Amino acid sequence: MSDGDSNSNCRVIAVPWPFKKRKVECAGAAFLRYYSIKCHGENALFSTSSSKEKTEEVIFDDDVEYLRSLDPKDWKNQDHYAVLGMKNLRNSATDEDIKRAYRQKVLKHHPDKRKGLGEEIRSDDDYFTCITKAYEILGTPVKRRSYDSVDPLVDDSLPSTTEIKKEGFYKAFGKYFEINSRWSEKRHVPLLGNENSLREQVEKFYAFWYEFDSWREFSYLDEEEKERGADREERRWIEKQNKAARAKLKKEEMARIRSLVDLAYANDPRILRFKQEDKDKKLAAKRARQDAVQAKKAEEERLIREAQAAKQKAEEAEKARIEAARAEREQMKKNLRKERKAFRDLCKANNYYSETEDESVAHMAAVEKICEMLKVVELQDFIKNLESNGRNAFLKTVKDTEEKLEAERRALFETKKVEELKVKKDSAVRAPIEWSVEQTQLLIKAVNLFPAGTNQRWEVVANFLNQHSTFTDDKRFVAKDVLNKAKDLQSSDFSKSSLKKAANEEAFDTFEKEKKKVVNSVDDNSISKSDGGAKLVNGTAKPKEDVSKPEPSKEERQWTKTEQELLEQAIKTFPVSTPERWDKIAQCIPNRTKKDCMKRYKELVELVKAKKQAANLAK
Repeated sequence: MSDGDSNSNCRVIAVPWPFKKRKVECAGAAFLRYYSIKCHGENALFSTSSSKEKTEEVIFDDDVEYLRSLDPKDWKNQDHYAVLGMKNLRNSATDEDIKRAYRQKVLKHHPDKRKGLGEEIRSDDDYFTCITKAYEILGTPVKRRSYDSVDPLVDDSLPSTTEIKKEGFYKAFGKYFEINSRWSEKRHVPLLGNENSLREQVEKFYAFWYEFDSWREFSYLDEEEKERGADREERRWIEKQNKAARAKLKKEEMARIRSLVDLAYANDPRILRFKQEDKDKKLAAKRARQDAVQAKKAEEERLIREAQAAKQKAEEAEKARIEAARAEREQMKKNLRKERKAFRDLCKANNYYSETEDESVAHMAAVEKICEMLKVVELQDFIKNLESNGRNAFLKTVKDTEEKLEAERRALFETKKVEELKVKKDSAVRAPIEWSVEQTQLLIKAVNLFPAGTNQRWEVVANFLNQHSTFTDDKRFVAKDVLNKAKDLQSSDFSKSSLKKAANEEAFDTFEKEKKKVVNSVDDNSISKSDGGAKLVNGTAKPKEDVSKPEPSKEERQWTKTEQELLEQAIKTFPVSTPERWDKIAQCIPNRTKKDCMKRYKELVELVKAKKQAANLAK
């Protein structure tokens, strides 16, 4: 093909700009028609237009005989649609249809029209009143809804079993659901569908009808009208009775709808098919789980068999190894016995390389030692050396053997001695430490120095005791010993403690020293002055006033270190919940009363608060 031919057959299309993907929102009459058909199974726009064409072609009936048979006083029980000539239209009639029908009836049946034609008119009993009442009911939306709810031509029955079998499920129930769909508050009531409907559509249909919201109400059937009540109380009573009757009828209506839906759900072949599918799916899932369990079990059994086979193989290999080692040991023993026999025979043949009888006996014992000490290879080398060197080689080997045995005995003795020392040291360390009074006081001091919350508190307390205590051996305090002793002190009766005895002795010694100081400070001059006679004032003896200063009371005595420690320990021993706490604390401290202890405690509290305030100010 030439270039000209190829160019003439080719078409070039110019694209002015690249393609772009955009999101488009569906709209328009065609989309609405498609959506209506998909969701509701019918063309809503087409049905609306066809209904409009039908309204233009409506012809209203005019049954004069029926109108003349009506009782104006019993207008409530009349068929209002039949009165206006719309017996066939009924609820499908539009407001425009009702107005047109009423106008036609007025033009033809108005009393003035009929009177002009020579007809006798009874003003109190004329059927035109029924026409007026019919228009009043149907022309008002609220009243028309009330009348439509109790329309006598409405079919409130349920499909029978015979009808379902005869017409089929979809035809029979489709008719009844279409009849009852007029009561729905929501527009676009979903249809029953057919056997090819998707599961989603079927579930949506039953969900809608199980939650059906009906506008049907029964106020038209009220036995009494509220406006006829003589007073407000009577009108309230009438309204209460009417509401109760309406609620009862409404409940019956909803029960009827629910019965219809339950009956349809029970007979719906699609639901039965869906249930069977779910059942089959569950059985398949169950079967799959069982198969998985069986496969897992089979895999586990396979692994167990493989593990058992591997274990058996390993046991057989180990058994073979042990057998080989045993055979090797037997062979080595056999070779060793053979070499020992050869060595003994060689020594016996050479008279044990001895020169005297005593030496012979010693060499015989040495031969046995050498047999026990040397191995096969060493024994073979020694036999070769012995054959070549004779007595000198034998004596040298005997000497080396003796030295080796002596070194082994010495090493064994040293090892045993070290072990005995270690056992003795461990037993000494494990023995409990006997706490002295000084160590107990140091423990109390350490516990106060390192209060609760200190990091590794009892290790710190143990180190403090080890640094400040005197020991006669290698024993040292550990955290466990310190903690046990602290618990023992806290749980024991402090009044019977050895610390109290030591504090009593120290307090008694302090008391004796203070007593001696007081006795030594008093001299004769002070005694003579204090015992002097009374002075004469105006010839009358006047007693001399005592100007001496009072002695320091017990409360003003300084607290010793031992008393302070006893007070702190007693406060810890007897907590706040202890009954008669301060009496028991005072009993633990000699020469101190309950009042002294409480006063000292308050002083310590004030001192601690002052230190905290000073620390906060410093920050």
